[in-house]
Amino acid sequence: MEHSLSVSPVVIVGAGHAGVQAAASLREEGYDGEIVLLSDERELPYQRPPLSKAFLKREMDLHGLPLRAEAFYPAQRIDLRLGARAVRIDRAARTVALADGTSLPYGHLILATGARQRRLEVPGVDLPGVYALRTIADAAALRERIVPGLRVVVIGAGFIGLEVAATAAKLGAETAVVEIARPMGRAVSPALSDFYAEAHRSFGARLFLGVGVREISGTDKAEAVVLSDGEVLPADLVLVGVGVTAEDALARAAGLDCGNGVLVDERLVTSDPAISAIGDCAAFPNATLGFVTRLESIQNAVDQGKLVAARLAGKPKAYDALAWFWSDQGDLKLLIVGLSHDVDQWVVRGDPATRAFSTYGFRKGRLAVVESVNRAGDHAAAKRILASGKTLTPEQAADPDFDIRALAKG
Repeated sequence: MEHSLSVSPVVIVGAGHAGVQAAASLREEGYDGEIVLLSDERELPYQRPPLSKAFLKREMDLHGLPLRAEAFYPAQRIDLRLGARAVRIDRAARTVALADGTSLPYGHLILATGARQRRLEVPGVDLPGVYALRTIADAAALRERIVPGLRVVVIGAGFIGLEVAATAAKLGAETAVVEIARPMGRAVSPALSDFYAEAHRSFGARLFLGVGVREISGTDKAEAVVLSDGEVLPADLVLVGVGVTAEDALARAAGLDCGNGVLVDERLVTSDPAISAIGDCAAFPNATLGFVTRLESIQNAVDQGKLVAARLAGKPKAYDALAWFWSDQGDLKLLIVGLSHDVDQWVVRGDPATRAFSTYGFRKGRLAVVESVNRAGDHAAAKRILASGKTLTPEQAADPDFDIRALAKG
């Protein structure tokens, strides 16, 4: 069992949701040693979800983004170092080398390095006018440019791509979305994917589905997106949102076991017992699915930060938190609880035409995931049912007279 006195100092690489939560939870758990929190960005650690929604729509400014107030870090004796990029881990010496040439000793190291944009390998992707959305700087640049009449082409219809597309359409831009498969295809049910395709058309976007990108054309800047079928979409701004990959280069270079991310055990410990990994960069054994997976969600980042902090304070346990996600697109709030991997039966409850309904996904007859559009009550009930292990059958889910919320409370 690891005790706080034996692991000081704790160095955390990455100051997103996972890293900040780990630092805060260490203090909450009574850890009294030194905590160093490294961020390679210059801004105070901030929330990422609003970047594609409220911030981009100008409903929130920079002051609303920080995860914690600036005074929180000194008050909690957390040594927050901004613009401090970790470049190398020396596991034998237990040190982390920074880009400025300095080196930090650690008793325990927490990797919360997050994920990086998946690169779209097509000609023209590096032209001016082609954007990704990962940081405050990315969001600020997009916010400045998206104005009524601007021709915006979004490549990729995952959560980020669709959130930006909905925001761009609301701001009056001429918006097109290109997706090689179907909207949010890897994450949601076919019924939900089809519903969102129609919803985005109603927002004013044109959708090009089942087609890829041949190139982004232009001389000095992006001027058009050429699709794999030869169609040309004129563009003043191109957003690439084709997914992310684990930011595990630091771990790989240090010789830690990696797969689709930094491999950890059920307590989130890497192949080196002095190093943990949490959040988007960590590939962990999922208790529900029975195999190793990596999740990109705020819930996962926060819950893993809490678990590692508790372990370092002498309270180890296996990670088994219930996964949940959300996405705001136009007037639609999507809430998902559970995971859709290997779901073999879907039941729709409610009428999608009313823009308020839920889909229930079953894996071998057992409830595995619930997707709710504008029905927060269904989401709350589903959370309780899945967390408690109660039984809900496909027949009950399909019966409009069956009281699911009563089952959740009972």
